[in-house]
Parts: sequence; C-alpha cells; structure tokens
Amino acid sequence: MTENTQTPSSPDSELPTAYAPAEVEGKLYERWVERGYFTADPASEKPAYTIVIPPPNVTGSLHLGHAFQHTLMDALTRRKRMQGYESLWLPGMDHAGIATQNKVEQQLAEEGKSRHDLGREEFVERVWQWKEEYGGKILGQMRRLGDGVDWSRERFTMDEGLSKAVQTIFKKLYDDELIYRAERIINWCPRCLTAISDIEVEYQEDAGELVSIKYGEGEDTLVVATTRAETMLGDTAIAVHPDDERYKHLVGKLIKLPLTDRSIPVVADTHVDPEFGTGCVKVTPAHDPNDFAIGQRHGLPNMTIMDERGVITVHGPFLGLDRFEARSAVVGALREQGRIVAEKRPYLHSVGHCSRCSTTVEPRLSLQWWVKVETLAKAAGDAVRDDRVKIHPKEMEKRYFDWVDNLNDWCISRQLWWGHRIPVWYGPDGEVVCVGPDDQAPTGEGWTQDTDVLDTWFSSGLWPFSTLGWPEKTPDLEKFYSTDVLVTGHDIIFFWVARMMMFGLYAMDGEVPFKTIALTGLVRDERGKKMSKSFGNVVDPLDWMDKYGSDAVRFTLAKGANPGTDVPIGEDWVQASSKFANKIWNATRFALMNGATIEGELPPVERLSATDRWILSRLNKTVAQVDAYYEDFQFSKLSEALYHFAWDEVFDWYVELSKTTFFAGGEQAEVSGRVLGEVIDVMLRLLHPVVPFVTETLWTTLTGRESLVIAEWPKAVSVPGADAPGGFRDDAAEAEIESVQAVVTEVRRFRKEQGLQDGQKVPARLDLTGTALAAHEAAMRQLLRLQPEGEGFTATATLPVAGATVALDLSGTIDVAAERKRLSKDLAAAEKEKQQAEAKLGNEAFLAKAPDNVVDKIKGRLAKAEADIARIQTQLDTLPAA
Repeated sequence: MTENTQTPSSPDSELPTAYAPAEVEGKLYERWVERGYFTADPASEKPAYTIVIPPPNVTGSLHLGHAFQHTLMDALTRRKRMQGYESLWLPGMDHAGIATQNKVEQQLAEEGKSRHDLGREEFVERVWQWKEEYGGKILGQMRRLGDGVDWSRERFTMDEGLSKAVQTIFKKLYDDELIYRAERIINWCPRCLTAISDIEVEYQEDAGELVSIKYGEGEDTLVVATTRAETMLGDTAIAVHPDDERYKHLVGKLIKLPLTDRSIPVVADTHVDPEFGTGCVKVTPAHDPNDFAIGQRHGLPNMTIMDERGVITVHGPFLGLDRFEARSAVVGALREQGRIVAEKRPYLHSVGHCSRCSTTVEPRLSLQWWVKVETLAKAAGDAVRDDRVKIHPKEMEKRYFDWVDNLNDWCISRQLWWGHRIPVWYGPDGEVVCVGPDDQAPTGEGWTQDTDVLDTWFSSGLWPFSTLGWPEKTPDLEKFYSTDVLVTGHDIIFFWVARMMMFGLYAMDGEVPFKTIALTGLVRDERGKKMSKSFGNVVDPLDWMDKYGSDAVRFTLAKGANPGTDVPIGEDWVQASSKFANKIWNATRFALMNGATIEGELPPVERLSATDRWILSRLNKTVAQVDAYYEDFQFSKLSEALYHFAWDEVFDWYVELSKTTFFAGGEQAEVSGRVLGEVIDVMLRLLHPVVPFVTETLWTTLTGRESLVIAEWPKAVSVPGADAPGGFRDDAAEAEIESVQAVVTEVRRFRKEQGLQDGQKVPARLDLTGTALAAHEAAMRQLLRLQPEGEGFTATATLPVAGATVALDLSGTIDVAAERKRLSKDLAAAEKEKQQAEAKLGNEAFLAKAPDNVVDKIKGRLAKAEADIARIQTQLDTLPAA
C-alpha cells in the first residue's frame, strides 16, 4: 500500500479535551483489520518482511510475557510496513498436548468420568469441542493489545495443513533413518501418565532425606548415599572409580543387595567421582539417566521396579506401595537391619516437577520414539557460526552453542491422546510401516497404529515454514520464507529455537528459518522478582489496559526492553506512560489550536527562527537515532530517545519557547506553525509502532490522511535553502538554544532555592550583550516569570550563566537576613563534610585497608561537598547586605 492522502471518514477535526483510551482503541483496531492493513500480499513486488508469532498455547491467556514480546514484534512489523515492505506478522496457536488434555480430563472428572470411559476417538472429539468453545481466548486479548497480525493467515498446529506437514517430515526423517524407536530413560509424569520434555520439568528445592546405606558384609562392605531409597530395589550394580585404591579389591565381586535375595556386582566406571561422598554409587539403570549410561557400558540388566503411576511392582513387603510410601518403608526396613549408617533430614535438594500438574517427575526406562540429532544439530550450529543466522545479543551465542553442540537425541513420543498421532503401523508378524500423508495406511486383521502422539515441540518446530504452506510450494512460502526475525525469550533458546533451526534447515534444503534471533529477557516485578502465583505478584496486563490504555502498557514494556536482559515492571511505570500519552495528546491539541499544519513545504531557512532551526535539527538527529536503535533491537533506547525528544524538547522547550510567537500572531507564527506541524507529524510516525492508538488518532486529525499504519516511515527532514546530506542540521542553532536552556534552568533552580512560588513574578534585568540570546528575551521572561526591571529596581541577586547575566530584585519577596542565616548554616555543614572527607583521604593507613568502593564513596562525598560550597557561596554573594 502507498500512503493515502484522502480525508478519513471517522477521526473528528477537533480533539476532545482529554484522551480516553477505552473510547478509541477497540474501534481503531477493528477499522485497521477491516481495511486489510495487516493482510500481506504474496504477489506484491515490495520486499518481504516476515515474523511468525511464537504460538501461544490454545489454553493460554495473555500474560505480561506475551504482551512484552508481542509489543516488540508489532513495533518491528509496523515500522517495516511503513518503510515500504510487504510486512507479514503471522498469528496462530499451539495445540499444547498435555495442557489441553489436562483441561478436558478435569472437565470429565467433574462429571465423574475419565477419558477411558469415552475411548480415544470420542475423547479427541471432546477436546476439539473444548478448543472451539474455550480455546483461543488469547487471540481476542491480542486484539486488545493492538497486535497487527494477518488474521487471514491464522494457523493452528493441528489444522489440516500443519498435520500434513508433520506427517511429511516424520516420514522423511524416518526414511533417512533419523527417527528410531528405543528404550531410554525419560522424564515421566505419574499423574499425566506420559513422557515429558525437559522444558516441561520445573526444578525446585524440596525437603527430602539423605540416607547412607551399608551394602555387603565384613570386608566386602560398601556405603552409598541416596535420597531415593526405594530405588535400591532396582539396583543392579555398585560403581566405583577405577583408580580408587579403597575399592580395587572389590571390583568384579558380587555384593549382597539388602532386603532382597539378589547379589549385584561392583563395577569400575570413570563417571564416579571418588572425592564425592564415599566414592561409591548405587546403579539403578531403569530409574536414573546416569545409571542407565553406566548400565549400557557394563551390560547391566535394567530392572523396572515401579509402574507408570509410581507404584512399586516388585519385592513382596513393598509391592503395591506408592513410591513415597515405599521410600519410608524401605528406610524403616533397612534401619531394622542396622544398614542405615547415617541420616540427614531434612535435606534440601533440587527435584523436578511436572510443569502442568506439579507432580514429582520420575526418571523411567521406557520404549519411545527418538530423533537422531547429531547431523541436524551440527547444521543448526553451523548456520550461526557462518553468520547465516545472527543471534542478538551476540553474547547469547555461547548459550546456543553450549546447547546444540551437546544435544542428546530427542524423545518425541508422548503417551497422550491429544496431539499428532505417530504415523507408524505395526503388523501381525512384526511389520513396521511408516505412512506419509499421501500413503495408504495398512489395513487388515492385526494391523494397529502406534498409540503415542508427538511431542508438541515437534509440530511447533515446523512453524516458520509449515504455516506458509509447506510441504506445498505455495506463493506464501516463496515470498515470505525465510522469515526475518524470531523474537523470543532466552529461556526457550534450547528447546523451541533449536528445534526450528534443525527442522528448518533439514526440510528447506539448508535455507535458514529466520535470519535473526532476537532474544528477550523475562518480565519481572518492580523489585526484579520473578512473577509467580505463589509470590502473589502476577499481573494481568488486561487490568492495566483497562485502567491506563494499551499504549501505556506497550510503551512501558518497550522502554524496559534491553536485549537479552530481564524487564522489571510496576504499575507506577505504566501510570507514568499513561501520563506520557496524555502529554502527547495535550501538546498536539495545543499545536492544532495554534495553527500547526503540514500543508505545503517547509519555509526556507532564512525565514526560520533559531528555535525553529534547533527543533528541526534535533528532529533529524532523533530520526537517525531511532533508526539505528531499531536495527540493533535496542527498544529501550529508542523508547527513551522518543520520550525525551517528545516531552523534553518538543513539549517543554519548543512549544514553550514558541508561545510568545504564537500569541503574537503574524508571519512568524505561521512559519512556526508549519515547523510545529512537521515536527509533530514526524514524531507521531516515529512513536506509532510502539504506541499505535493515540498516535493514529492524533495523526489522522493533524494530517487529514487515512491511517498511520500505511503512512511512510519518516526520513530526515530537508529545509529549502539548507540542503545537506542526511537532512537539515544546524549545530549553531542547537548551541544557541542550549544557552537559552542553561539560563532558564539556572534561574529556575535559583528561584526554587529561594523558595519562590512557580507563578511568583520577580523584576529582573537581563544583560545579553555579546550573546545570541537577545532574540529569546521575551520567551525567557515568560518562562521564568520575570517582569521588566521598572523604576526603583535593585539587583539583590546576580546570576552569570552562558555568557549572560540575570539580575534579580528579590527585595520584598524574601527575608534576606533569614536567607543569609540559612545559607550560612548550609555552608558550615558543607565545609565540615569537606574537612572530614579530606581527612580520611589523607590518612595512608585508612587508604591501605579500605576497599576501593569505600574510597570511591568518600571521594564522591568530597566532590559533592566542594560543589555545594561553591554553589552556596555564590548564593551568599548575590544576596544584598542584611
């Protein structure tokens, strides 16, 4: 689309006196969608710019982490659209296997049923019904935030097209012998009854019991320590280090396993740390990943001692006990036999819990499907090493390489009913057939499909290309792949990012899934604490949007977004951003009421005042700054730059310095009105990607044009008669206004120190000889509430600043004697502080012992005391005699 200059049908020509976000945001968003501003055209000749949304769970609702990342993605795509790109931000949701199945199972439990009462087919149908009725709540909330996504391309990881993509890549990997089935140790949830991925395991410090158990008898005695005593029932060896002299005589011997009628061997393995504990470890290959590896190396049997629900299945006295009941029972039985030689209770240790139901995860030997990742992971690492994919910030590369260079084979099967069912059929005579989307599944007696479904990350790993139509060669895929930027949290770099890199490079013949990975931090509360329901500090961003508007939430999040670092946020900051939105509103209203316009080109440079030239020069520097920060994903810095330009330079200085011109009217007021219109036009364009609603309303009113969404991104402004590379710059005007600012700031500070009220007028004489400040005298007098000196003027205070002198007559406004007394007291305190600091810094013994930070602190105190003395002395010198 090109920028449209037609008069809009809805924005009023006059703005209400106050900005009311609730009355603006919803209507504006629906107008944007209806007009197709966010819909991308694959036939467009514009260059493509693509971002795919990290698909939120279908069970989810908008939280601050979503709002944070969505704000950044929206800002990027809005800016690129304004820059003339065919900008696609593709939305969608993840089917979220475990989370969604749990939701429906909870529903069934309330009806007194389980999924087994329904059977697989009916249960899956019930999940689809739940998805249609309750799922996707977050999509409506994304509209509230202002997400400029292409709703016509919304995808779901179990829609027909993505299901075909999943089946296609599974078949391709299987045929290339990169998918296999094997028994391995996996994370098992005894409540959800499925394997779960590492990302679905949350670790926390639990209070347990560390017991040391004596194995064997006499000289053949070994002591091992464990927090999971029940697993000893499945021990098949004891391991020691091969170089540990204490146990060399026992290696190869059989040791009696307590509480059982079995004997187990002592094996030598370098995995054992001889310096840790007793230097002996029990080996339970079916219930610990390290033990499984030891068992593989030494040919040990794998003895499973509990079922999928964590119930003991061996050894009479403990048979049928839950794993935690069995733990106590086993320790009690060992204690009766005198085999507990040490106990430590409570013993805090890190324990994995299922993120979906908080059940303690059980390492379990299980027959599962796996992806062989060696070659895939190497390709994912090489793509970053050779700069085909850039990680931002660059220092995060090390974490990425640490992961992909040491990646273990990936367990992709889950014992669920909701998800992509594994497309493998087993025949009556042991046949195994993998079926692609265009293949006919085997039929006949004895043929059954694998009951497992695929890990959710398997389908979401295809997201950058499956959402664009792969495996078909669609126009979307041709136009919008590779995607440009992946914006995601650094916490899932190991899981989702690595999966997408591996699958993208594999499926798309080496073409990367995205050119840049922009990693964000996590949103925390205002004290930097992780947000958690248990901490009671979780915030619903919709509450803040209701209270302050979506723009305020977005600006607060963007302002805190330093690449790769966590983002603290509190309500006070959102409130401050709301005030900023109101400030933009009020300043634009003032501008419109005082003739601000964008009609015609800017006046020639010779007609511009120094104030006009200053703000245009600062505007161009801000445009360049913001562009540079966008290219480096420095959202915090670009937001700060825009905030200070808008509030400090445009509203607090340019508007205030220009008020005398506007109030006087005439030709110069028309010139400044055109300049102010240009400045606000460009400022609103720059702000729009981050705060789209308020800027859209103001800009369409100012310009009479259709929408900022399809407006052009601002370039450097040119001024007739002063063309320069990179747009108009005027360092002399900037220096001149800096002098004005210095005078105003110093006099304001002095007035405050004297206790004068803001509106209190004071007679003053301004000596501006030899400076460029004469043209600004009227503006400075208005800003500083300075009256003409008048008859009987007495200079009771003189302030030299920026080459000028401001003489004030404070007689009748302050009690000179009381003020001199107060200042003398402050001066004495500052001189005492200086003496104390100098004494410490002159003490060699003190300096030899004091830490650097203490010395630096005292140096800071000295510098402050010296500055205070100089300031107070100047104030005393300017006061008349009492």
